[in-house]
Amino acid sequence: MEFPIHWLVVLVVVLILFGGRKIPELMRGLGEGVRGFKEGMSGNHPTTPPTPPAAQTSAPVEKSAEEKKA
Repeated sequence: MEFPIHWLVVLVVVLILFGGRKIPELMRGLGEGVRGFKEGMSGNHPTTPPTPPAAQTSAPVEKSAEEKKA
């Protein structure tokens, strides 16, 4: 089987642009995207519940200046 030279050029360009350390992160993200797309197309929902956004955590609420005076 012959390995086309253009694939080798693409691999070298990807290595130069992203570096060796970022490629596993990119592939992991790509895999999660494909998995999510397949689940969306088939109508299946992920088995793990989604985590709530950080903005909705129970943070102390500051009182207004009028409430502090009372």
